[in-house]
Amino acid sequence: MVKINGIISPILTPMKEDESVNYEELRVQINRILAGGVHGIFVFGTNGEGYILSEEEKVEIMKVAVDEVNGRVPVYASTGLIGTADTIRLSKKAQEIGVDVLSIITPSFAAASQEELYTHFKTVAESVDMPIVLYNIPARTGNSLAPATVGRLSKISNIVGVKDSSGNFDNILQYIEQTRDREDFAVLSGNDSLILWTLFAGGQGGIAGCSNIYPYVMAQIYEQYQQGNTQEARSYQDSIRSFRDCFKYGNPNTIVKHTVGLLGYPVGNCRAPFNQVSDQATEALKKVIAQNQEKGMK
Repeated sequence: MVKINGIISPILTPMKEDESVNYEELRVQINRILAGGVHGIFVFGTNGEGYILSEEEKVEIMKVAVDEVNGRVPVYASTGLIGTADTIRLSKKAQEIGVDVLSIITPSFAAASQEELYTHFKTVAESVDMPIVLYNIPARTGNSLAPATVGRLSKISNIVGVKDSSGNFDNILQYIEQTRDREDFAVLSGNDSLILWTLFAGGQGGIAGCSNIYPYVMAQIYEQYQQGNTQEARSYQDSIRSFRDCFKYGNPNTIVKHTVGLLGYPVGNCRAPFNQVSDQATEALKKVIAQNQEKGMK
């Protein structure tokens, strides 16, 4: 079973001017991020615009990622769709391709009870022989995985972790409390500002959007913590504040991708309509990039 820990990069999906996926640049970005020392590559998550990709594109992205990563780190894929049957179908494709870990988001749009969510994840888990990380991001899906539900789901052997992007640290603490009796269950922060604090609380790392910009910095939060260098880990954690402050200018996914473009990589824009960045945001980002480059951030 794959060990779920460290800094996992929800890699963006590069696109060409016509909004088709740029698979060649995806390979470049995989290698750039791996060179920074991250501990996993996560395709078409929130930062990878999984919400706007076709199933055919997702299949091809998985194939490219598995091929390019070539076993250097685990490859995670976000195979959660709204319906249980659809989620199972895409998850089975991921297994055939050779993905290492599935990340399955809560269903969206229609309100789901906790019992419905439990049944959904349990049914998917029983349909694939792969490790599964649950994904809680209620602001985007409208459905929240309660700590007690995560506790119940952690009793299923191939459900091995949960990513929390609620932004509520107490929710992370409760996930840890509810799953403490299972040593191999990983609680991951989906909020980059909470990674170190999640580690302190007993979590195992984070799925960090900022690793698209600063893979080395993000990886060092985990590495320095593991070495017992808590002050160094905190310095790396604190160093991303200026960039994260720029999220006030728009959708974080859009800001992250635009910033990678400002670094000189031809990753394109996010797919319309989520592709507009103001001149004010661009100027602020250029200033932050320059300041952080002077500090040696990478």
